[in-house]
Amino acid sequence: MQKQFAELTDSQWQVIEKFLDVERKRKNCLRTIKNAILWITRTGAQWRNLESKYPPWSSVYYYFRTWQKTGVWGEILKHLVQLERESQGRNAEPSAVAIDSQSVKKVSFISISTGIDGGKRVNGRKRHLAVDVLGLPVRIYVGPANNHDSVEGVELLWQIENASRRVRLISADKAYQGDFEELVTGIYNWEMDISQKPESLSGFVPQKKRWQVERSFAWLNFYRRLTRDYERLPESSVLFIQLAFCSIILARRSG
Repeated sequence: MQKQFAELTDSQWQVIEKFLDVERKRKNCLRTIKNAILWITRTGAQWRNLESKYPPWSSVYYYFRTWQKTGVWGEILKHLVQLERESQGRNAEPSAVAIDSQSVKKVSFISISTGIDGGKRVNGRKRHLAVDVLGLPVRIYVGPANNHDSVEGVELLWQIENASRRVRLISADKAYQGDFEELVTGIYNWEMDISQKPESLSGFVPQKKRWQVERSFAWLNFYRRLTRDYERLPESSVLFIQLAFCSIILARRSG
């Protein structure tokens, strides 16, 4: 994990430039725009406080929104995950997925798709991650914090099916029992593995087949834009999580 922000190297840029129209002449270099967006993700700065070495914040934000609408970052992340899996001798598509959620506080002016997680006493949104055995994201969903995991987790299932035709196993904790488990086993015909640490133990206890998703949430703590939910729309929250994972994987391909 990089200890501080670093701009894209030549080798990193070569991996992602194929997803962009880099041939057309523009006032601002797309590589510089990408660096600016990743800087915002890592430092957590407001758009208007973007460093002066980058293009005007309004130009950077324009590309941020444009690439959000066209799904560019999602395609880049999918490609990076496949490259990382293959580099570690695995199939490009996973056969096992671990699911969990994380409630995160919102800032005061956010009102769309929010709620209070009574159990964790968090007023904000809930991030739902589906990751592979390496902790790399298969799919990401963000919804209100007050909705139960077994309800909101359903939004991940059809996305997982679209992401990998090889999925056979879903690992989760007891919060996903009930209707969610019935959908997994009855409709998708996947195996469901439910695990939970013993009540007699306190603190973090790694759970077999599920600890990877906990580690993935820990990785996101290095990105200050994700310490709270600052985004007006949950779709933007998803995008910043995608950006963080893109940075994590690209850092492994530095050079």
